[in-house]
Amino acid sequence: MSAHDGLVLGDVVDCLSCPHCGGPLGERAGALRCPAGHCFDVARQGYVTLLPGAGRGVGGDTAGMVAARDRFLSAGHYAPLTRLLVEAVGSGPGPVVDVGGGTGQHLSAVLDAHPDRVGVAIDLSRYAARRAARAHPRAGAVVADAWRALPVRTGVAAAVLDVFSPRNGAETARVLRADGVLVVVTPGQDHLAELVVALGLLTVDGRKDERMAAALDPHLDLGDRAEHCWTLSLRHADAVAAVAMGPSAHHIDAPDLARRVAALPDPVTTTASVAVSRYRPRPAAGR
Repeated sequence: MSAHDGLVLGDVVDCLSCPHCGGPLGERAGALRCPAGHCFDVARQGYVTLLPGAGRGVGGDTAGMVAARDRFLSAGHYAPLTRLLVEAVGSGPGPVVDVGGGTGQHLSAVLDAHPDRVGVAIDLSRYAARRAARAHPRAGAVVADAWRALPVRTGVAAAVLDVFSPRNGAETARVLRADGVLVVVTPGQDHLAELVVALGLLTVDGRKDERMAAALDPHLDLGDRAEHCWTLSLRHADAVAAVAMGPSAHHIDAPDLARRVAALPDPVTTTASVAVSRYRPRPAAGR
């Protein structure tokens, strides 16, 4: 969690709930506690793990994948996407919850644009949470499973971000305020297509729109959707990072990836293609 003078930022804690009983959490003596007595230590790196049972955040992206994402995003290749997110969130106060928040870079940009807001980055990877905890002074980092109940209080979020991440429609509808917004970013069919073809990578699921509709449409109303493309010019190191930070990293080892990338032009040109969709809570959904 973000900290100031050794204390967890109170406004962030006020957004969170106990993963065991759903009760509110409060900070005391370096830990978060609920009225029922469940206790969660704040890690020395600044994040907190809010998983039910014995979960310790051993899933999600590996340390190598998170480091690759940090290198790629820090180089500015997805800056157009970050600007789209800031615009899509809109104005007004209220907490921002980034589901699958990774290193926290997108969330940090949103908070920079809205000085009156706080943010919560949720990710299953403790390696991601370590970086997200340091991303912004008004953000907290939580290790949690997006497929399960989110450790976020009901109706607290003014905005939820979901960038290339799992989409839990029921839980998103629960944590959003009545006037809140869900911003979802999905890859287009030609996202990084030149790299996919040249390197033999995983392709974008042709049924992604169908799966997104199945996850979200029963719980939220689609407001608008827009597709965006821009050209990326990647030096070899950045091309490696682009692959190493995504799902293809599970199917190609580092030496083989480096060998394949070395055979490409330097820099290599590829296409970034995304769809940005905004959803609103349904008035009768869980309210």
